[in-house]
Amino acid sequence: MERPVLQVALDLLELKRAVEIADEALKGGADWLEVGTPLIKSEGMDAIREIKKRFRDHVVLADMKTIDTGSVEVEMAAKSGADVIIILGLSDDSTIAEAIRAAKKYGSRIMADLINLPDPVKRAKELEELGVDYINAHVGIDQQMKGIDPLEILSRIVETVNIPVAGAGGLDAEKAANCISMGASIVIVGSNITKSRNVTDSAKKIRKAIDRAWKEGRKVELKKKNLEKEIREILMRVSTPNISDAMHRARAMRDVYPIVRGEKIVGKAVTVSTFDGDWAKTVEAIDIAGKGDVIVVKCSGDTAAVWGELATRSCINKGIEGVIIDGAVRDVDDIRELRYPIFARREVPNAGEPKGFGEINVRIECGGIEVNPGDWIVADDNGVMVIPKERAYEIARRALEVKKHEERIRGEIEDKGRTLAEIVELYKWEKVQ
Repeated sequence: MERPVLQVALDLLELKRAVEIADEALKGGADWLEVGTPLIKSEGMDAIREIKKRFRDHVVLADMKTIDTGSVEVEMAAKSGADVIIILGLSDDSTIAEAIRAAKKYGSRIMADLINLPDPVKRAKELEELGVDYINAHVGIDQQMKGIDPLEILSRIVETVNIPVAGAGGLDAEKAANCISMGASIVIVGSNITKSRNVTDSAKKIRKAIDRAWKEGRKVELKKKNLEKEIREILMRVSTPNISDAMHRARAMRDVYPIVRGEKIVGKAVTVSTFDGDWAKTVEAIDIAGKGDVIVVKCSGDTAAVWGELATRSCINKGIEGVIIDGAVRDVDDIRELRYPIFARREVPNAGEPKGFGEINVRIECGGIEVNPGDWIVADDNGVMVIPKERAYEIARRALEVKKHEERIRGEIEDKGRTLAEIVELYKWEKVQ
């Protein structure tokens, strides 16, 4: 097998930034440049023309995601300078055939993307017989967010077809190396290069990893993910603003603030519903909660505390991550000395009586946000965010993408002296009135 190809997917909206990032990636060892679908939709065929004009010595791909009118769209991309045009494997066979004819007419090649196919292995063989030049074993961004891994189908496709196969979908250095070990000829990397603050170094890291895998020829055994562990690790890396952005600007709990600033909470909710001053159920929840959990309390009022220092020490003993209280807390001086993360609506000196009214592990509304047992809670100095358990992995991954995007922009502000409006072309993207 020839040296593997490192293809960089320029899935940006701004052509100027795409050109800069492409140049930095090539310096890090990238081979092929993919003009991503978002960039094509934002800038049109000019994006392909400009990338090809700037980097004539490198293969340029146009991710057209064509599913109909194969001849027309392939011709557009080929005339604009694309050496390889990416179309959807979902397309009708007649569309595939037309795309291949058009590509041959202009000396270009066709890569078929297997995204969202119910039987990608079977379709890969059909596409090879139709005459495509490359197969892209691709798990799309939205699928990645749900935990689908391209490596799960890659090895079967490599064994089925005799044309070069690309692996794509959330690849970092380790996963890219695994793709090569499984027989892929091309690895397609997007945000782990393009959203890096140092694109060249990130490209070098992946280049080194895939070259080592190519030389060693080692076999890879896929390990089943521990999703809960991965969710926790990702959420520890991101902020509540990242999470809010990932959830389409979702809001945090209202009027619930950190008693101890500078501490962060990440964990699954054990919920409590209780009455103003009745601290029985809040304390009983400590015995029910496990290590790494978060106790989330909804009180009917905030004139008397349902939490204090002794309950806090009990949580520390059990390894409970933190406590969120839509109500009152006391002993805040002692709690601050312990540096234990408590979020509450109000601080008071007086406690109520443990009457035992209320419930544990029921649906509650805390700070105006619905919380169900097992939902993920992330709290920092910005506020408290609730992530529904059914979407926890997806939201965690999306929040990490937000963070990576911001890190890249931060680098452009600090290192290149630009303004935020300039980088994101703010005036261009203001809504047309």
